[in-house]
Amino acid sequence: MRWQRKDLLALEPLTRDEINLILDTAVPMKDIIRRDIKKVPTLRGRTVINLFYEPSTRTRTSFELAGKYMGADTVNIAASGSSVVKGETLKDTAKTIQVMGADVVILRHGMAGAPKILAETVTSRVINAGDGTHEHPTQALLDLFTIRESKGSIAGLTVTIVGDILHSRVARSNIWGLTKLGAKVRLVAPPTLMPPGIEQLGAEVFYRPEEALAGSDVVMALRIQKERQQKGLFPSLREYAKIYGINQERLALAKDGCLLLHPGPINRGIELSNTVADSIQSRINEQVTNGVAVRMAILFLLMGGGKGETIN
Repeated sequence: MRWQRKDLLALEPLTRDEINLILDTAVPMKDIIRRDIKKVPTLRGRTVINLFYEPSTRTRTSFELAGKYMGADTVNIAASGSSVVKGETLKDTAKTIQVMGADVVILRHGMAGAPKILAETVTSRVINAGDGTHEHPTQALLDLFTIRESKGSIAGLTVTIVGDILHSRVARSNIWGLTKLGAKVRLVAPPTLMPPGIEQLGAEVFYRPEEALAGSDVVMALRIQKERQQKGLFPSLREYAKIYGINQERLALAKDGCLLLHPGPINRGIELSNTVADSIQSRINEQVTNGVAVRMAILFLLMGGGKGETIN
């Protein structure tokens, strides 16, 4: 099949075939990353703009490297250093970028739906790099790629997501992606960090990690945003780590060979113990590498790739 969409805004509307097309395209992209000279001319002459209204290291750098490895010209714009501080709106900023010749705008924004508004405003292609608590589609795609690469298939697996489900765009995108590819998804969190009605997306809800972890093929821990601790959503980080933190004893409840994932950055000693974060079950570093490969695949497909072209 060929990629038909102008933008990549979320996993919710994507079909299973579209998700698999991205994952399949990322396989040869990862081979490029492994080379001594990590560059192909596929997107030479194309311009990619990283427009980030929120701080980011992994996602922004991953997109930047993905563009550079494909031969594109990449530019990074942070809201704090742009005309946004002078009162310019998102739409006006985007239109300015577009008339400068941007082919793709990659947007991270604190407001859910901002990438959709942008995509409807500009003719440039738009990629959602995380919008509010809505979705983070490229993070979920790299998680799917990492799981499929290690397990061979996603269908039939049980994936347990542990942590701040309430505020997590990563969790929402993963629920859509994993269930579309046939996995069972379990969610576990303190009641105050579990959004009401989340089970309607097709996931099982647990409040005790021991119950959720039993028989899991994959455990995905989410970052606890320390600033939210001030809002009294749980008594203390120490208590959260004691009850919900993933350590050797809890990870042992999962299946033998269970994978451990985390979107990073890790709060060591809170979401994960040092021992499990650095264990052979951890695929956290592999997730970072796979993130570049998946974003290369997305840039390739959105800019007209996949029409019989060969990546070499």
